[in-house]
Amino acid sequence: MNNLKGVLAISPLLVFITLYLVTSIIAGDFYKVPISVAFMISGIYAVAIAGGKNLQKNVAVFSRGASSPNIMTMLWIFVLAGAFANSAKAIGAVDATVNTMLSLLPSNMVLPGLFIATCFISLSIGTSVGTIVALVPIASGLAQTMQLDVALLTAVVVGGAFFGDNLSFISDTTIAATSTQGCKMNDKFRVNFFITLPAAIITLALYVFLGQEMQPLVNVHGINYLKILPYIAVLSTAIAGMNVMLVLTIGLAITGVIGVLDGSFDVFEWFHSMGDGILSMGELIIITMLAGGVFEIVQKKGGIDFIIAKTTAGIKGKRGAEAVIGLMVAIVDLCTANNTVAIISTGNIARRISERFELDKRKVASLLDTCSCCAQGFIPYGAQMLMAAGLTQLNPVRIMPYLFYPMALTLCVVVAIIFRLPRRYS
Repeated sequence: MNNLKGVLAISPLLVFITLYLVTSIIAGDFYKVPISVAFMISGIYAVAIAGGKNLQKNVAVFSRGASSPNIMTMLWIFVLAGAFANSAKAIGAVDATVNTMLSLLPSNMVLPGLFIATCFISLSIGTSVGTIVALVPIASGLAQTMQLDVALLTAVVVGGAFFGDNLSFISDTTIAATSTQGCKMNDKFRVNFFITLPAAIITLALYVFLGQEMQPLVNVHGINYLKILPYIAVLSTAIAGMNVMLVLTIGLAITGVIGVLDGSFDVFEWFHSMGDGILSMGELIIITMLAGGVFEIVQKKGGIDFIIAKTTAGIKGKRGAEAVIGLMVAIVDLCTANNTVAIISTGNIARRISERFELDKRKVASLLDTCSCCAQGFIPYGAQMLMAAGLTQLNPVRIMPYLFYPMALTLCVVVAIIFRLPRRYS
């Protein structure tokens, strides 16, 4: 593919990025421009350049991407998450869980405590989205009770979710990375651990430092075990390995039973709270579908192949090969907003590069997983950011400046490539 065709293929993404940046800069406010509008205009442009004279066929291609199995699965999770989060809030589950955490943790340890808990849960269940669904409402409630920035505590959860998702043995990204490179999961874990642990320690130290400024709270109510039962059920079933949709359905049913029995609402009010929760996810669902349609056209026109070809050209030496593999999967992730898809798309090419330059396949698997995770932390339209934003009613860009873990992880990956670390696997 020549450069002109390649640039044209990825131009819908360039239109989105340029439009969002330019309008935000002109407005002097990155929260003023709806991401949905930027994606809508990018989507119209993508359909216009999709190729062929039949508009209906171009729209069909866009619609196929917007309704792909991955996208639709994500949307069902969003619907259930919205219904569960709002009905749990209606019975006072969020307030009860917040009071429980404040009873168990001193105020200055809330940030590091929340980060450690999120890391552990995400590591256990292997899904960042499931972790965010379970913990972001709690983080939001903590922020409001302690008069902290909701975006900060939301970012703590998102960062911890990325940590666990990146390291977990049952994460789909781990399975994809190890399968494409032909290495064992525990070997990839060891390499990953050496790269991610410093990033986690840096982030944890920062949260401990920020926590020193927090004032201790008085008037913390006692623990209401009945009200925190929905979240205990969600966390325990998720850790047990249940599908996230089944987890949310169980949590929703328990919430309804508790709410009706203790008089928090009747059946019709429960339905109403679920409906409001689903509606609150409306913009998130629209953004996800528009993004899916745009990415489908980019892929159909060869945009992903163009990116891979350009990033792999002119590799020199092992260090350069590792850097290209990391850059390649990161760029594809920026285009697809899905780290698993990015790993699968670039995995075979990364394996050929590793064989040519005699790289350790365990480190290559780690780089694929870690670099896609880093990229996912820097886009406002990834599933994790959109879910967190939907649950807190914040603009995703509002959360991004506080994502200290992805920033620290990116730094650690760069250091690992430049200085060929860890030595045993380089």
